[in-house]
Order: sequence, then C-alpha cells, then structure tokens
Amino acid sequence: MGILKINNLSKTYSNGVKALDNVTLELENGMFGLLGPNGAGKSTLMRTLATLQEADSGTATLDDIDILNQPAELRKVLGYLPQEFGVYPRITAEQLLSHLAILKGISNSSERKELVNYLLNKVNLYDKRNKSVKGFSGGMKQRVGIAQALIGNPKLIIVDEPTAGLDPGERNRFYNLLADVGKDVIVILSTHIVDDVRELCTKMAIMNFGQIVYHGSPSDAIEELNSKVYQKMVDRSELEQYASDYKIISNKMVGGQPLIHVYSDEHPQNGFKQVTPNLEDVFFSKINTNSVLV
Repeated sequence: MGILKINNLSKTYSNGVKALDNVTLELENGMFGLLGPNGAGKSTLMRTLATLQEADSGTATLDDIDILNQPAELRKVLGYLPQEFGVYPRITAEQLLSHLAILKGISNSSERKELVNYLLNKVNLYDKRNKSVKGFSGGMKQRVGIAQALIGNPKLIIVDEPTAGLDPGERNRFYNLLADVGKDVIVILSTHIVDDVRELCTKMAIMNFGQIVYHGSPSDAIEELNSKVYQKMVDRSELEQYASDYKIISNKMVGGQPLIHVYSDEHPQNGFKQVTPNLEDVFFSKINTNSVLV
C-alpha cells in the first residue's frame, strides 16, 4: 500500500502569485480527485509532485522517497500524463511507446515489445498500433498518454486535466480505463470538471487560490449540504439583487434564464424550492460564496 504525504507545501511565483499556500494532504492507493477552478494551483501541485518544478518550502514523500530531494528516485515510480501531451509527428503508437520504454530503462527488445503490445491492448489501441499518433482523435491521444504513464509499474500516476476537450463517448472510455488503472496505485486526477471526480473518485480535495478548502469523500461533502440548497429561476436583471440578499452558490442558464442555487440554513421562501445537493453544489459552495457567476 503506497502512501503519499504532502506537508505545508508552498510556492510563490516571481510575479507574487501564491500558487501553493501550505498545502497538506495524505493519499493512499486508489483514485484521488483534485478539483478546482483554473488558476487554483492544481497544475503547480501536480508539476511539483512530478519533480518538474521546486517548491519554496514544505515536504512531500512517497513511501520512503523524499520527492523534493530525490527526484530521480521518484521518477522511477512515476507515471505522468500532463495537460498537454505532445507527440512526435510521423511516429506510430507502437514506436512512441517503445521509445518511451527505452527512456524508462527497458532495454531488452523482446521484453519491450511484449510490454508495448500489452499496453496497446490495455488501452484498446492495438489495432491502431501502426497508425501515426498525430492523426489520432483527442481521446485516442489521451489513451496513448495513459499507456506511456503505465510504463515501468508506477506507484504514483498523475493525470492533469485529462478529459478537457473530449466528447462524451471518449470521456466515458477514459473513465473506464482510469478506474481500471487506479485499483493498485495512487492516481491523482487533477481537473476542473466536476463529473470527472463524481464518476471516478472515492476521495477528493477542492483547491482554490493555492489552498485546500475541502478534503474528504464526495459523499460526505454532499451530505454536509443536505437540506441547505435551494433553487429558483430568476430574471437576469434580478441577479445582482439576489446576490446581495442570498448566498448564491452558482447560477447557470437554463432556456435563456438564470437558474440560481443558494445556500441557506432555513427555507428562504420567496419561491425557492429545496433541491438535493450534488457535487457541483459542493464545488461552488467551497470556492464561491456570495458572488454571482455570470
């Protein structure tokens, strides 16, 4: 059982932006969702754990590996799918995985070929192995990305915004693949898409302005909001007034009209209807109180 411990990790960029503000987390095997809006610090945390940048202070360990001081050791047991998974032009899926396996130290050619075939089968791309990766759809490229992240039996797999830009069918295929991968290792799924976490993760954290604002299970977070979320259709012209009178969690356009969700300890009356909270309500309640999302 692997354990990833992050303690008081902080990082301030030269422009003054505090990307990580005393981040502390402990993760075990399984799918862990890191949810937050763009700019929350998720990618900075992922890049730090992937040894691609340094923190100003704090510690991070994976079992007995000191991630910040032993980056070479960590890389041996790391699988990483960055937000932008670039591929070489005019190279096939088989060639790409074989090349990356060499870089990861798998020098025996027959062992490497066996591994590449196994991975291509696992991500359901074996029949496309001789096709140029450049011509793959977004979902297929992401599956190649997961295949390369699995080279070398990693203990920690980091996937950063993996489903952005995928159509619903590709997203579902990717979910199934990640769920299969995430049984025996620590998988951190960093995303701003609530559905990604709802579908896949039993543990999660919500990050905003470089801080962890929630850490626990999605179901516990939803339970906290039970009987406290109400909704109402309003006119656009009324949004500002409602924002000053109520604690608006979120608003979204439905049929051209704003549908607002508000947080309240008691029934706000005035035409509001109580609704069963969902993970989206949790997300917005943690990052967005008393502001209007237009």
